[in-house]
Parts: sequence; C-alpha cells; structure tokens
Amino acid sequence: MNSIRAIQSLNKRELENGVSTEASWHADYRDTAYVYVGGLPFDLSEGDILTIFSQYGEPTYLNLIRDRESGKSKGFCFLKYEDQRSTDLAVDNLGGATIMGRVLKVDHTRYKKKEGEEETGLDLAAIAENGNGTGQAEESEEERRPLLREEKELMALIRDHDEDDPMKEFLVQEKKEEVAMALARVETKKLRDRKHRHHHRKQDHRRHKSKRHSNSSGSEEDRHKKHRSSRRRSRSR
Repeated sequence: MNSIRAIQSLNKRELENGVSTEASWHADYRDTAYVYVGGLPFDLSEGDILTIFSQYGEPTYLNLIRDRESGKSKGFCFLKYEDQRSTDLAVDNLGGATIMGRVLKVDHTRYKKKEGEEETGLDLAAIAENGNGTGQAEESEEERRPLLREEKELMALIRDHDEDDPMKEFLVQEKKEEVAMALARVETKKLRDRKHRHHHRKQDHRRHKSKRHSNSSGSEEDRHKKHRSSRRRSRSR
C-alpha cells in the first residue's frame, strides 16, 4: 500500500500533467471496491466511520478490527463501496485528513477474509435486504423511539436562536452533524444486536440438534441392551 505522502505526490503529478481517469494510478485497482483505513481514533464506532465515508459513496461492508479480548478498536478497518469509483474519491479526499487529532491513511486494498477466520464485519447490503421485510415493524419502532439529546438540542437551536445571528447557520449545520453521528451510533448498536441475536439462534439450533442426536443414540443403545438381555434369558430357558 502507498503512504499518505506518496498518494498526495501521485495525485499532484497527475493533476499537473492532466492525466486522464483511465491512465490514473487508481486504474490499477479497478478490480477491487475495498479501501483500507488506518489511523482511526480508537473511540470511533462503526456508525461514525460509515457517516464519514458515506460522503463519497454507499458502503456495503465494514470490518472494524477489534481486540478479541477487550473488544476495543485497533484503529484500522476495511470498507467496501457499492460503486468501485467511490474508492478513488475516498482515497483522494480522506487520506491525510485529521480526525480527533489522528491522521487517516486511506488506500486501495484487495481485502479477502482468511480461510477459517471468523467473520466479524458488517455486511450492510445483506442487513438492508433482510430489513426490507420488516419495514412496518421498523417504522413503528422508529415512531416509539424517544428523541436523542442531540435532536432535542437541534430543534431548540432552530426554534430559539436569534435569526439575525450570522453564526446561526453554522451552528445549525454543526448540530446536524452531531445528530448524524448520534443516529449512526444508534444504528450501529441495532446492527450489532441483530447480528448477536442471529449468532445465538444458530448456536441454539446446533445445541438442539446435538441433543436430539444424543437422545437418539441413547435410545438405540437401550434397544440393543434389551435385545441382548432377551437373548440371554431365552438361552437360560
């Protein structure tokens, strides 16, 4: 992968020379829609990352690498876009950006899960597809959801702040970004809860199947014991 300075240097050279899209260095990665993101602040959640990177396209997969023991972020992730061209925009615009005091490294990558490795990423496309069948339930859940603190603050800001204040537009936009981040965190928690429930359902199914197999084996053994006992009694007669 390229360093931040190397990417910036390549982009500057191509801009100066008027290099076409087809001849750009990005063209070497037309076969992958994944980007590697390093230098992430450790407090960022999956929802925060999606909020940042969805500026340049629709993410369909995200794997934020976490420590197996503590569950804390290791500060890097792999993200896939629906449109491969979005990777060019993310690499050019977010590589070298500073977030919460840390400099992001964003580059193209050919990500592939290792054989036998547990899947820890979020398949956003599959989750969205599965959610289509429960739209009505999700709507009613959304109606019942209490307003977030950030949403209440935004409403109060729009309603009560002095219209003549030239800073109002900036403050409202800033608060909207806070609301977006808060909603993204809520959505991430919902996604994780769904994935957690699905994992437990699979485990319960396996345990139930194993128990049935065990009971079946026990019954078969009992029948064999009875058969052997019956044969012994017949011989003794």
